[in-house]
Amino acid sequence: MISIHMNKFSVRRMTIIALLTSLLTIGRIWFAVIPNVQPNTTILILASFVLGPIQGLLLAILSTITTNLVLGHGLWSFGQMVAWGLIAVMSGILGRYRHKIPWLLLTLYAGFCGFLFGFIMSILMGGIIMQKFWPYYLAGLPFDLNHAVGNVVFFVVLYKPLLFVMEQYMNKDVNKKAAL
Repeated sequence: MISIHMNKFSVRRMTIIALLTSLLTIGRIWFAVIPNVQPNTTILILASFVLGPIQGLLLAILSTITTNLVLGHGLWSFGQMVAWGLIAVMSGILGRYRHKIPWLLLTLYAGFCGFLFGFIMSILMGGIIMQKFWPYYLAGLPFDLNHAVGNVVFFVVLYKPLLFVMEQYMNKDVNKKAAL
């Protein structure tokens, strides 16, 4: 059963979401020169592991809005919110079981999310808006591969330190330590 945990939506959590939104915004802008490689998806996955699906979804929406204030808004903004939002919700649910899942599988999940993001964007942008799903999807596969590989690299680098910080300083009610 999925509970919303709104009683945990304290000033501390709002502050953490604001800080993570800032981190996601800066990370995406810094890495904008490398096509589809940014720490956003990985940080969103890790944050959703700890914060849960609802607050992960909020983080996905806020970070899309703030990054696109700099990088530009358009129809793709809605697609990004849907794609990152779905990844956040899935990760928030998966986060409840992450201590029982081998680290290698979680790393592969991060890579999968890069392809999932591109697939969702292709459905929304290529399929619904332009009515040309397959050309749009196939043309985007190299970028999806960049996204997946970037996610894996960022996951390997950020998994232990970011989860440690979030679980120790943001989520005092979590009994288990990160990276077990």
